[in-house]
Amino acid sequence: MAANIQAPKGTRDILPKDSGAWQLVEDIMRDEASVHGFEEIRTPVFERTELFERSVGDTTDVVQKEMYTFLDKGNRSISLRPEGTAGVVRAVLEHALMNDGAPQKLYYLIPCYRYENTQEGRQREFHQFGCEAFGAAAPVADAALIALAHSIFERLGIRNLSLEINSIGCPKCRGEYHAALKAFLEASKGELCGTCLTRLEKNPMRILDCKTPSCGEITQNAPVMKDYLCSECAEHFTAVQEYLDAAEIAYTVNPRIVRGLDYYTRTVFEFISNDLGAQSTVCGGGRYDGLVKQMGGAQTPALGFAMGMERLLLVMQAQNITLPRPPVCELYIAPLGRQAQVKAFAFTNLLHQAGIKAECDLCDRSLKAQMKYADKIGAVFTMVLGDEELKQNCAELKHMQTGEKTSISLGEGFLTEFVAVATQTEDNAAMGLDGLTVDFEGFEIFEKED
Repeated sequence: MAANIQAPKGTRDILPKDSGAWQLVEDIMRDEASVHGFEEIRTPVFERTELFERSVGDTTDVVQKEMYTFLDKGNRSISLRPEGTAGVVRAVLEHALMNDGAPQKLYYLIPCYRYENTQEGRQREFHQFGCEAFGAAAPVADAALIALAHSIFERLGIRNLSLEINSIGCPKCRGEYHAALKAFLEASKGELCGTCLTRLEKNPMRILDCKTPSCGEITQNAPVMKDYLCSECAEHFTAVQEYLDAAEIAYTVNPRIVRGLDYYTRTVFEFISNDLGAQSTVCGGGRYDGLVKQMGGAQTPALGFAMGMERLLLVMQAQNITLPRPPVCELYIAPLGRQAQVKAFAFTNLLHQAGIKAECDLCDRSLKAQMKYADKIGAVFTMVLGDEELKQNCAELKHMQTGEKTSISLGEGFLTEFVAVATQTEDNAAMGLDGLTVDFEGFEIFEKED
């Protein structure tokens, strides 16, 4: 294949053999978010560049090095979203969602874009599940958000995760810490990377998050924020830990966590996997109490997290966690001849209306080729429909795994008989047919008796 029609570097196709696992994980995420009172929000994939510069921070790697930014035909600077929070905050303000009461609890499942070196678990197009809560200042909100992320990992059966938390204070107490940190780093100023040299004046805390080995060595013995917390921030962080203890959610305090975006305040946290190597963070988040005001709104406490879908699935793969894949086809009807093809199509349409996955031949294949295809797609049952079956008004259902055959009517009892046979087979209980109620009103495929 020519290189110019292959997927761009840092992007991946999610093929049908894998998309089922994505859907199951997403369903669990949506379900847990709903249980915790969060509702879905969908925002544009691109925004004005200024939005990310104001929210994410112009001293971050994301803004300085990684954003996909371009001029549109109106000569406006536009960027593909590198993360989800900024767009959600913009939407909350633009549509005055806080008028509907607090807290506003929102979740999203989105693709994001960052131009960076690609490796396993780090792509230029990646997918995030995120939750954001607006209007909740109490420390119990921090613990509740962490508990939501924790419950998703529990539902997925993911093991060997470590929750690490920290407080990076508020603007009131962070000024003193910045001064102390800057004084410490001045002694090694000549050894800092070029990016961190620019951060030294604007936001020295960002240097703690630098991935350059030399900068990491310099900051090993740097002052930590927890020693500079004001009384309010210290009390808030202590309360968060009390709530986590009450919920029996294990954690460790890691004073080195600062997160990679400038908008964070007070509580920050990460869920770390021991199965991913360097790209070990599968979920990260925290408070950003000043961001809404920074973007033009009223002072509004807020907090959120995001977890990367690709990394999450890598962890599950490393831990041999298999998700049940629902059958692609519950019944394949193999017609022989034109009249049978018409009847097979009508039956297939009837099954679809009842929510049952069914297929019939669309390629005018031989019976042998049809059976081969049915086996390839994993059809649970097959049914051959020819002249003799039409004449007798009945056919045989064959269970493809056991080989067991059952006679079934081709009259008005077809649908209920198929459901009865399917639900009697124990290994088909997951097909979603158990308890199915069939309503024949409006189904006109059967000949009416005089």
